[in-house]
Amino acid sequence: MLSTTLIEALRPLGLNLSLLPQLAQLDWRQDATLWRITEVQRDQLGLQSEQGICRARALPALQQALYADSRQLAVGDWVLARRNALGETWVHELLPPLNSLSRRDPNGQRQALVSNVDTALLVMGLDHDFNLARLDRYLVLVRGSGVPAVVVLSKADLCRDVAARVAELREHLALSRNAVMEVLAVDGTQAGTRAQLAPWLGLGQTLVLLGSSGAGKSTLTNTLCEAALQDTGGVRQDDSRGRHTTTVRSLHRTADGACIIDTPGLRGLQLDASAAELDQAFDDVLGLARECRFRNCTHGDEPGCAVRAALPPARLKSYQKLQREAGRDSMGPLERRARLSEWKARGRAAHAHIRSKRGEG
Repeated sequence: MLSTTLIEALRPLGLNLSLLPQLAQLDWRQDATLWRITEVQRDQLGLQSEQGICRARALPALQQALYADSRQLAVGDWVLARRNALGETWVHELLPPLNSLSRRDPNGQRQALVSNVDTALLVMGLDHDFNLARLDRYLVLVRGSGVPAVVVLSKADLCRDVAARVAELREHLALSRNAVMEVLAVDGTQAGTRAQLAPWLGLGQTLVLLGSSGAGKSTLTNTLCEAALQDTGGVRQDDSRGRHTTTVRSLHRTADGACIIDTPGLRGLQLDASAAELDQAFDDVLGLARECRFRNCTHGDEPGCAVRAALPPARLKSYQKLQREAGRDSMGPLERRARLSEWKARGRAAHAHIRSKRGEG
């Protein structure tokens, strides 16, 4: 069981005091110890506690229980582990996380990203990486899990008009309540970035960096931790996209006492969000829709549409695109095949119409 001394020793690893009642319910027999997952690589886990760091694996019984519940171990999870007579460390129990971020993989399966996060830093470069539609997608991801977000506009030293970019972003989200806590423009290579992010770097806090490859997440990690922990690389000049210098999610301790989870760039962020979670992230659309002339307004070309009149076009376009994705994801296999057959039939009919106009047989 955890003593007061041990709790204080685990605070720099991001132990949230809200977890203490759940910790009392765990199986502490046989010298079990509490660890935090700092890295996941296939069946290998990186763990850290007040005792130091180690490598471990999850017991098959735990793996089967998680699989049956459609869950996975993720960086940021707290687990109980024991060492056997051979000196091997085995994880045997998972502490239910306070929150978890997940996405859908290319096969449609849920993929855990990180757990037990206090703040999400959404990193977007002030170069060709600046993309409000992608930001909307990340906001759906974090708001659906109840994780507050701070937008960090990196590479401020490379932007000619930082104020204009910040204003554009604020206008994009102006009608959304509490979409983000703050918008910061930073030069991630400078130590002053720590002062800008100080409100979220307190002892016991856990932050996750999310953004595309080349946005500057690893550079920011190194600056906040005051150490060259992560490799950084250049970006292509034409689109500012970077190589995946970070290949796995990993947890590090910052110089200010917080923990930070760096993640690889998510080139394809397929959301694991319901229609209700989508509406929560786009509360501006939901609020304005009550003023539309028609109750079933789709915010397309209907007259008297309050959403189309008040919302920035880019914001509405993001909502409609993500709404279509959510609709496709909610389809069953038979409905999906029927829709695919319908699209193919429409395509064949269109090609036949074009050939007939050309006089082709």
